[in-house]
Amino acid sequence: MSIELEHDWYPRPLPANVVLGERCWLHSAHALVHCASTREVALRIGDDSGVYHGTHFDLGPHASVVIGRCCTLVGAIVRSDGDVRIGDHVFISHEVVIADGPWAVPLRLHHGDTEAAGAAVGGAAIDIGDDVWIGARATILGAVRIGAGAIVGAGAVVTSDVHPGAVVAGNPARVVRSG
Repeated sequence: MSIELEHDWYPRPLPANVVLGERCWLHSAHALVHCASTREVALRIGDDSGVYHGTHFDLGPHASVVIGRCCTLVGAIVRSDGDVRIGDHVFISHEVVIADGPWAVPLRLHHGDTEAAGAAVGGAAIDIGDDVWIGARATILGAVRIGAGAIVGAGAVVTSDVHPGAVVAGNPARVVRSG
C-alpha cells in the first residue's frame, strides 16, 4: 500500500516498501525518487524522527535503511545497495554523505542497469549507533561502524570504525578524543 504525504509538493506516493513511524516527518516523497530497492523494507523511519529538506535516499535493489527513534537527518544523502542502520537519538547534519563504497556510481544508470551499478559499489553494511552526532559535510564511506555516543566532526571523512564515545575529525578521520 502506497502512502501519500498530505503536505508533499511532489506528485507521487511513497514506494510501497517505505514504513513511517508514529509522529515522524518526511519532507517529501522526492527523497526516494532514486529508490530501486526490492527489499521488503527499503526505508523504515522510527517514531518521532524527522527527515528534512534536501535528504535523499539513492537505494539499489538490495538496500535497506532503518532509522531509529528521535533522529534528525537534514539534507543528508544516503547511497547504498546494502544495509544501513541508524540508531536512536542520532543527529545527521547538513550535506552529510553516507555511502557503502567510495565510488559514486548512480544506481539508476541511463540504461537502467541497477544490477551492474549495485555490483560496482559492493553493498556493505553501515551501522551508526545510538546517540551519535555527525557534523556538516562529513562523509561516511564503506562498511563502517560508528559506536554509540561518538561524534564525527564537520567535514570528516570516515573510512574505518569509530569506537563508542570517540570524537573524530579530519580527512581521513582521526580520533581527537577517546570516549
